[in-house]
Amino acid sequence: MNRLLWLGCYSYLVIGIAHVIGGSVLEQLIDHYGMSYQAGGQWIMNQFLGFLVGTLFAPALTAKVGKRGAVLIAMGVLTVSEAAYSLLLPWGLMLTVAPLAGIGFGMTEAVVGAMIIELMKGKASAMSRLETFFGLGALVIPAAAAFLIQQHVWQLSFPILAAMAGISFVLWLTLSFGSLDDSLGPRTAAAAAEDRDGGLVNSAGARDAGARSWLGYPAKALPFLALSAVFFLLYVGMEMSFSNYLPSILITRTGMGEANATAALSLFWGMMVIGRLFAGLLADRMGHAVYLVTTAGGAALAFVLMAILDQESGLLILTALSGLCFSGIFGIALVYANGLLPGMTERTTSLLVALGGVGGAIFPRLTGWFMDRYTVQSTLWFIAVLVVMMVGVLLLLVAVGRKRKYAVT
Repeated sequence: MNRLLWLGCYSYLVIGIAHVIGGSVLEQLIDHYGMSYQAGGQWIMNQFLGFLVGTLFAPALTAKVGKRGAVLIAMGVLTVSEAAYSLLLPWGLMLTVAPLAGIGFGMTEAVVGAMIIELMKGKASAMSRLETFFGLGALVIPAAAAFLIQQHVWQLSFPILAAMAGISFVLWLTLSFGSLDDSLGPRTAAAAAEDRDGGLVNSAGARDAGARSWLGYPAKALPFLALSAVFFLLYVGMEMSFSNYLPSILITRTGMGEANATAALSLFWGMMVIGRLFAGLLADRMGHAVYLVTTAGGAALAFVLMAILDQESGLLILTALSGLCFSGIFGIALVYANGLLPGMTERTTSLLVALGGVGGAIFPRLTGWFMDRYTVQSTLWFIAVLVVMMVGVLLLLVAVGRKRKYAVT
């Protein structure tokens, strides 16, 4: 079990790097191709469209080829995609490869996360370890990219990630996990038949329960579910927009050097990692709703101040504060939503993560459009307004969900 958990952690380290590597070298990529920020945003958007596809189709693929098979396919696709990036292909081909890269890290995240939750019996400590390694990957790559930029070999970022993904592929292919090996393989015909029979029983029970609506949720739960979806769309969109364009924002806003601006991403993700070490404990003590409102409100304040200030030191402090505030929002919001929609954990989690992927695809594209047509300060105001809107949605979400659970059986 420990071997499986540590391999899962290494895989999350790889996909943490894959999530952030685009923003780490975006400025250099744009200069190399002579493209606009909007074109760069399209590249990032294509990756997250692939992420959405990989996340949504992961359960169906797992049912056919097993958990290990699905991870092998995902890591194989990610390895090939990053190797293709390494060639600095014509821009049209880079845009074509981008969705495949997104499928690779999106499917890996979904399959490995579900695998650990299932096999570790839902232990929060196991998932916390995975998320910490994800954050470490996102923390390390900006610093590594900054060093490569200083050495004028920034393009080596892609083959390094391709090699790491390839190592993960080989480990998943060759390692034995003892008694767990059978559970990681394809489903047997008997197990599939048992699941179908169980599904028929559950469906009949759901019909008898009445008051059912979209995807089996009770009708009275839909406002809460819809607000949760909007919240995740805004949150992931804002996190990805800010992290991908942070180096460009700092370069344009303060005149900071390219390598130092890229290294500032490590500050953001470093605070994310530190925050995740304490997020669960704080949320349990404060209450999930109070924790979410407090941290989201702190993030909104940080972004408003970023739009006002232009001093390098002030922006770096606010970058650190935003990373600290953002650190636990995604995980705690998932716990909060699932707590008010009991009995639908897998479906709710899938829907909310997918909507987060939509936000991660759309908002970097919009942010790139703002960067091209308006000033950096206007772009920061755009992000700040959307974070404030996110806080407003969260307040509505808490108000709707207060003191009631939507029983789903």
